[in-house]
Amino acid sequence: MTVNAVSSLSLDPMRVLFCPGKSATFSRVLDRADRYSINFLRDEQRALSTYFAGSRKHSAPPPFRFVDEGGVPRLEGSLASLICSRHALHDGGDHWLVILSVEKIHRGVEPHRPLIFYKGQYRDLEAARGVAAPDLSDAQDAPAFLYHHD
Repeated sequence: MTVNAVSSLSLDPMRVLFCPGKSATFSRVLDRADRYSINFLRDEQRALSTYFAGSRKHSAPPPFRFVDEGGVPRLEGSLASLICSRHALHDGGDHWLVILSVEKIHRGVEPHRPLIFYKGQYRDLEAARGVAAPDLSDAQDAPAFLYHHD
């Protein structure tokens, strides 16, 4: 399946979460799945994202291959992958909250250009846009403002 968001939940222990809709096909196997790979796609893998979302209009799937990563299928050629085990499954109304413990991180080969989906369409990340953040390594930690609650 394709998900729009995977969220970091905890660094120690390392956990992530995602929230599939209860009406999604994937939700029918959710109670039987105890290990997962989360594969972050590259910018040139739009066809795979569309295919796994179930909305591709072509009859043949785009080329892809899974490789074994300690008993879990990992998408070959992805930007990065997390190999995870299910920690918890919670009812979230019309969605499930799936909390996973990260067992292993696989980093794909360069270049690391992520597939971005924003405001209903795929976008390109332009590295030349914007201004570099200031180097604050020598700055003193001071609050930007003080908040008093009476």
